[in-house]
Amino acid sequence: MRMLGRLLAGLMLALGLAAPVFAEDGYDLWLRFRPLAGNALSQAETRLGSVAAADAGSTAVTELTRGLTGLLGRPVPVAAGGKVLVGTADDPTIKSLGLDLSGLGNDGYVIRSVQDRTVIAAGTKTGLLYGAFHLLRLAQEQGPLTALSVREVPRIDRRVLNHWDNLDRYVERGYAGESIFDWHKLPDWQDPRYKDYARANASIGINGTVVNNVNANATILTRPWLEKVKALADIFRPYGIKIYLVARFSAPKEIGGLANADPLDPAVVAWWKAKADEVYSIIPDFGGFLIKANSEGQPGPQDYGRTHADGANMLADAVAPHGGIIMWRAFVYSHETPDDRAKQAYSEFVPLDGTFRDNVLVQVKNGAVDFQPREPFHPLFGAMPKTPLMMEFQITKEYLGFATHLAYLAPMWKETLAADTFRPKQGATVAKVVDGSLDGHKLSAMAGVANIGSDRNWTGSVFDQANWYAYGRLAWNHDLTSDAIAREWIAATFGPDRALVDPILSMMLPSHEAVVEYMTPLGLHHLMGRGHHYGPAPWVDGGPRADWTSVYYHRATKDGIGFDRTRKGSGAVDQYAKVWADRFDKVKTTPPELLLWFHHVGWQEKLSTGRTLWAELLYRYGHGIQTVSGMRRTWDGLKDKVDGPRWTQTAAFLAIQEREAQWWRDASVAYWQSFHGLPLPPGEKPPPQSLSYYQSLSFPFAPGDGK
Repeated sequence: MRMLGRLLAGLMLALGLAAPVFAEDGYDLWLRFRPLAGNALSQAETRLGSVAAADAGSTAVTELTRGLTGLLGRPVPVAAGGKVLVGTADDPTIKSLGLDLSGLGNDGYVIRSVQDRTVIAAGTKTGLLYGAFHLLRLAQEQGPLTALSVREVPRIDRRVLNHWDNLDRYVERGYAGESIFDWHKLPDWQDPRYKDYARANASIGINGTVVNNVNANATILTRPWLEKVKALADIFRPYGIKIYLVARFSAPKEIGGLANADPLDPAVVAWWKAKADEVYSIIPDFGGFLIKANSEGQPGPQDYGRTHADGANMLADAVAPHGGIIMWRAFVYSHETPDDRAKQAYSEFVPLDGTFRDNVLVQVKNGAVDFQPREPFHPLFGAMPKTPLMMEFQITKEYLGFATHLAYLAPMWKETLAADTFRPKQGATVAKVVDGSLDGHKLSAMAGVANIGSDRNWTGSVFDQANWYAYGRLAWNHDLTSDAIAREWIAATFGPDRALVDPILSMMLPSHEAVVEYMTPLGLHHLMGRGHHYGPAPWVDGGPRADWTSVYYHRATKDGIGFDRTRKGSGAVDQYAKVWADRFDKVKTTPPELLLWFHHVGWQEKLSTGRTLWAELLYRYGHGIQTVSGMRRTWDGLKDKVDGPRWTQTAAFLAIQEREAQWWRDASVAYWQSFHGLPLPPGEKPPPQSLSYYQSLSFPFAPGDGK
């Protein structure tokens, strides 16, 4: 059979068909495992051609043989003496090798070349699964498979996806179709896609998923719905993934028949304890609850004059006997509009530092407003040393062009994780706060708001798959670079040919900065359309809350623009360590990228670039558009190297992105000129339409609004 395969390969070569381009739809994600060729195939055959394992039916062995079968183009046997040895620390064969397997925990693993064999060893079956996917990744990249010496232990304990999926399958801030969770058909019909979802998550180290929206419906805590959740938990378990649920704080009233949901009411305490016992009786390895409370109209402990700690601790006590955790979101703001919404979470949570139970994590967004294209790191990361803080990133691109704009988000996340809080001194990065190493917290976690939907390609576009991938890899190891993660993803998604990898990398790495420049340059923020957040709308004002409008944030006048958060303004700078507060308090020492986040600056004030603020804004808009134009040209040059369906969709989306980037520039310029009336700098073209035209545009059916 192998000889026949080689004869066919030779025939294809003679006919000029040796490197066929597969017609693909993106469903396989980065787990394509297309056949290797040449030296890469020869090396893989020599080092990975068969598998040996004491537990031949384990998920790790199943995934390893599945991947190798694709890469080698033939079935890979599991037999004694196999070239890849897979086993846990208590396996006699693994013990005999004398490998150092200490400190691997539940998820860690080692991969070693031992004589003519490749060994994957771990303390648990989950660790073996992660090791198997790591070895497959190495084979896909076509790097050397000899002299391997890999030791991996995740830096963060709980690596979780947050699905903002409603029970009717509508996805809030979702741009890839309906929810993949078909609750109406569960538990009886279990879509095979659920297993593929688990495989994809496990391959990048994600070990938890919250399957319902933070704006929760209490119904999911009723018995029939818990049976549906159990069906998912049973599918996910072999892949090391725990299920979590968002619990609506008012559930005792809504489904429990109680008069209130006061966390200090003994009847409420008893109800939650009984509910936790019920959940764990159905799903013994249930992870715990995520809570959004007293934010955007959601119920919470403040409704009864209680604190966030009162609410979190009551729930923590309910799940503690079962080993569960509570993830309590810090995205809060009061019913009354404060002087500066960016200060709200700090004001509410810092006084509570040290009062939360040991099994509570406070889940903090990367920035203090709301997943904007760029924000300074959230000041809470430098202000709560006695409380484990959990990072919340947004993978879905609510404010970054939805699924049609190419924006690789690893650089943005790395920017936040690498930020130095200077608490108590230099080197206290946000990453060290989140992984618990700075303050000695045993519990650590990271959440990513998922971008996954029912679209065949999972995320609405091929390049949005890269953000799901990058989130998982950074949650596992935040020291990985954006470049390294992108190279892995490109090799697995399109192939390891440098003629593909290098140009695609040149598109991805500057893409996030390009979006920032054509949407919200120099620290501007929250300028998107009302509600749906689609397109430019810096003119939005009025409505129920000032801090739901654009004008609240940009504060443009005839004389200048920007939110004054200095000590003479809202004072938000003093929520940071003194070294940052002093720097942010002055225009000249504030990084240009955050200038208008912290300062109200005159239109004609000269910046460090040598340009006036007005000219600098125009330059940034234009540079962002030029970057997108360059991305389009690069992609056009890859037409013969990428399969037709994925190339065509991406080309169409890049065209949309370029057109909408220009729209962002033109609409914004027209609006800013309505304030100051300044002429455009030389070489800058005026907007092709009037301001009233841009203001008249309406998008009532834009996706993901949640209403």
